[in-house]
Amino acid sequence: MSKHLIHILIVTFVIVGSIFSQQTGNATYYCSSMKGRHTSDGGKYHPDSMTCAHKTLPFGTILKVRNPKNDKEVIVIVTDRGPHQKRLMIDLSYSAAKQLDIIRQGIAQVEMTKLNAMPFVIPILYPLPIAISKLK
Repeated sequence: MSKHLIHILIVTFVIVGSIFSQQTGNATYYCSSMKGRHTSDGGKYHPDSMTCAHKTLPFGTILKVRNPKNDKEVIVIVTDRGPHQKRLMIDLSYSAAKQLDIIRQGIAQVEMTKLNAMPFVIPILYPLPIAISKLK
């Protein structure tokens, strides 16, 4: 193949990839009774974590979720499967929903963008609880 054709294919792939990396849909958040329950990835749900549930994205996928009504954004990591209603695209942790200011609405339209993972970001987004008694 010629160099020009290869460049055209690469540019097309980048443009198409960026178009399909953003989705718009309805989001909701986990209810308070989910606190401490196991998520699909084997961890436990914490309301103050910046996590979410998505039907198909792999666990560990990092997403930027934006509320178009107020331009607030959060970065979350996929740790669970759901939501289990067709009209919903994503379930957010309570903390993420609070930062997006969608608690009163219950369900809100959001824009979701898949981000490329950076290894140093994952521990900040997905902290593991440490038992204080083990530190003494």
